[in-house]
Amino acid sequence: MAEKIDMATNGGEVYVDERLANGLNGPKKSERQPWSRRVMRIVRANLLVILTVAGVIVGVFIGLGVRNVTLTKTQIIYVGFPGELLIRLLKMIIIPLVVCSLVSGAASIDPKALGKLGGWAMLFFLVTTLIASSIGVVMAFIISPGSVSVTKPTNVVGDVPAHKEVVDSFLDLIRNIFPSNLVSAAFQSYATSYKLVTKNGTDGNPNITVEKVPFGVDQDGMNILGLVVFAIVFGVALRKLGEEGEILIKFFNSFNEATMVLVSWIMWYAPFGIMFLVAGKIVEMDDVGKLFASLGKYIACCMIGHAIHGLLVLPGIYFIITRKNPYTFLWGIFTALATAFGTSSSSATLPLMMKCVEENNGVSKHISRFILPIGATVNMDGAALFQCVAAVFIAQLNNTSLDFIQVITILVTATASSVGAAGIPAGGVLTLAIILEAIGLPTSDISLILAVDWLVDRTCTVLNVEGDAYGAGLLQFFVDRSSKKEDGAQLSEIRLGEDLSAAAPESSPLMDEQGGRDSAESSKKALSSEKESAM
Repeated sequence: MAEKIDMATNGGEVYVDERLANGLNGPKKSERQPWSRRVMRIVRANLLVILTVAGVIVGVFIGLGVRNVTLTKTQIIYVGFPGELLIRLLKMIIIPLVVCSLVSGAASIDPKALGKLGGWAMLFFLVTTLIASSIGVVMAFIISPGSVSVTKPTNVVGDVPAHKEVVDSFLDLIRNIFPSNLVSAAFQSYATSYKLVTKNGTDGNPNITVEKVPFGVDQDGMNILGLVVFAIVFGVALRKLGEEGEILIKFFNSFNEATMVLVSWIMWYAPFGIMFLVAGKIVEMDDVGKLFASLGKYIACCMIGHAIHGLLVLPGIYFIITRKNPYTFLWGIFTALATAFGTSSSSATLPLMMKCVEENNGVSKHISRFILPIGATVNMDGAALFQCVAAVFIAQLNNTSLDFIQVITILVTATASSVGAAGIPAGGVLTLAIILEAIGLPTSDISLILAVDWLVDRTCTVLNVEGDAYGAGLLQFFVDRSSKKEDGAQLSEIRLGEDLSAAAPESSPLMDEQGGRDSAESSKKALSSEKESAM
């Protein structure tokens, strides 16, 4: 539609767009949408986040309401059944997601760039884990959670891990990097156990000696570290094959995309499942008041430390490097954080985290699907902080003063052992025994930690996955900045070439050829004129 209007300057007529004509002739109207329409647009854009938050709040109220009714153990299991389905769905998708995303990510990135990205990611994970461990030690010395009298709980959910030498713990970590069977690595991992071997004395020495000999056993639990390493190496090998590996790379890419479609379907069930996960856990608690009275300072110490690291340190690092609003980034992954709080498993949260950082925070698929599985395996900021608090807490309970060397041992051991911590509920408690063994504290006091681990482990998981997401965001920033520098360098080369060609037009072969033709024509004309004059 066009409308004819007169121009006052020259009396001519022009045809302009009807909207422009209305803007010129009619009164200016506010283009802002009505308040109700804006609210509906915001709700639609953040519907999943709103439903997830509502699921957590409603779950708390359902749990508190059902607690007043005397339920049997079987009925409590039935209350948490929808939440159990959510965890099973997320665990079902972990192995195909991790393997396919890492293979396709490693195959799509140049090996040099792959090493650079992996190096930056490991540096970020190492630095943030050390900072988290330091915050945990400082908070434990300031609040002194072990200075109060603590009564050991009678009903503890979970088993205290068996005694294991520190050297054997780290050797198990290295063994799990290289699984002997990829199929069994999907549901089992290697662990060291011990047996006592008696030796009879030799002739003349009747004494019998007993030696504790380590041997390997397969324990239940996915060996995610071994799968991650194999997938990365396999992806690099496929890239080396060139055209022969293209078919298999396309297969893994398609498999990965199909898996993400399944993840998008599971995301809409997450609010409902989280609601019953929270409700079921609240119903399971025995005496909350007594538990918080004896271990309240320990819980507060962990919570405050997690809040400082998650709301100040990680956003601060992100802002200093990128100069972008870190809390906008945090809001984009809120659904994944709520899922981490409900499931208490960083591995189970991995599918939703990939979806959130790609769709809401602009992280490319190549980076998110390569870095996030690695982060879910090796980056455990929350676990390292909680382990440091727990180690100082147990030392204070036993009236053991820690010297500087022991504090450094706690920091280093917590950072190193968090790499091998399983991304499952209560995975950090298993590695806590390594720290206690390293500084000579009794592992029997871990039963106190297990009493409140259902709560502390949830904030640990939130902090773990938040660190993974910020790591992916920082790597995306580095990649974008390096690509801009390369584009700028190419643009400057083009401009330099243009300037050189403009400054020296005589060197152009076309110009030389044209000049030759002109000189030849002028000589011919001169000859013809001489002939005419001679005639």
